[in-house]
Amino acid sequence: MATSCIFDSMPERSIFLPAPSHAKAVLPIGLIAISFASILIKICDAPPLIIAAYRLGLATLVLLLFTFPRTLREFRQLGRKEIFASVLAGVFLCFHFALWITSLKYTSVASSVIFVTTNPIFVALASTFFLREKISLTLLLSILLAVLGGMIIAWGDWDKGQGNLYGDFLALLGAIMATGYLLMGRRVRRNMGLISYITLVYGVAAILLILLALMSRESFFQYSPKTYLIFFLLALVPQLIGHTSLNWALKFFSATLVAVFILGEPIGATILAYILLEEPLTPKLLFGGTLVLLGIYFSAREERKLEKL
Repeated sequence: MATSCIFDSMPERSIFLPAPSHAKAVLPIGLIAISFASILIKICDAPPLIIAAYRLGLATLVLLLFTFPRTLREFRQLGRKEIFASVLAGVFLCFHFALWITSLKYTSVASSVIFVTTNPIFVALASTFFLREKISLTLLLSILLAVLGGMIIAWGDWDKGQGNLYGDFLALLGAIMATGYLLMGRRVRRNMGLISYITLVYGVAAILLILLALMSRESFFQYSPKTYLIFFLLALVPQLIGHTSLNWALKFFSATLVAVFILGEPIGATILAYILLEEPLTPKLLFGGTLVLLGIYFSAREERKLEKL
C-alpha cells in the first residue's frame, strides 16, 4: 500500500530525460564491471552473507569518506517520499545480494548469473503498471527471447543435480529482488542526486546484511589477506563502478532497458569463468547465451525508437 502511494503521488513521465552524449558509454562500462562480481565471489572463501555485507559496507564507507559534505547537503533537501523509496530500494538490494551470492555456492557462475538477470520480464510488467512506461510488443518479445535463453541454460543444469537447481532457484528470487531495486531507482533518480541516492541505498543494504550475518552467527574476521582483498575489489569494481553506473543510467533510460542490458552480464561472466575458473562452455549454454544477446540487441534497438517518438 505504501509503495503504491509513492508511485501514485509522483508525476507521470512516459518520456526520457535528455541523455548526455556519453550516456550510452556508461551502460557498457557498468556491464563490464558487474561481470567480475561472480568470479570474485566464486573464489572467495567467506560465507555468502559476509561477502555481501563487506561488499556493501566497504562501498558505503568509501562513499562517505569522499563525498560526506556533499551527501549531507543533499540529504537535507530530501523529502519523506524520496527517503522512503531509497530505503525500500536498499531493502531490495540487500535481499538481492543475499540470495544471489548464496546461489553461487550451489550452481555454476553461468547459470546463476543467467537466472539473476532474468528480471527484465518482471521489470517490464511492473513498469507498465506502476511507472506507466510504455512497453511495446517488440520490446516484450525481445525480453521473452532473452528469458528463453536463460531457460535453456537452466535445462542444461537439470542433469547436474538438485544442488544446482536450488542455486538456480535462489538466483531467480534474487532477480525478483533486483526488480524492486531497479524500479525504485528509476522513480527516485528522476528527482534525486546520484551520490545521495547510492549512499542511502548502499548504506541501508549494508546495515541489513550485517544484521543478517550477525543473526546467522557468521564471523567477520579471521580471513586470509586474499579474502579481504576480494572484499575490497567487490566493493570497488562491481559495486562502486558497476552498480553506480546502472543507477546513473536510470535517470536517462527506462528501468526495462537497464534491466535488459544487464542480461549481457552472463556473457561476460561466462567468458571470465571459462578463462579463470575453467568452467565448461556447453552447447545449451552457448545457444542460450546467443538468445540472450539477441534479446538485448532487439530491446536496445526498440528503446532507441521509443526515444525518438
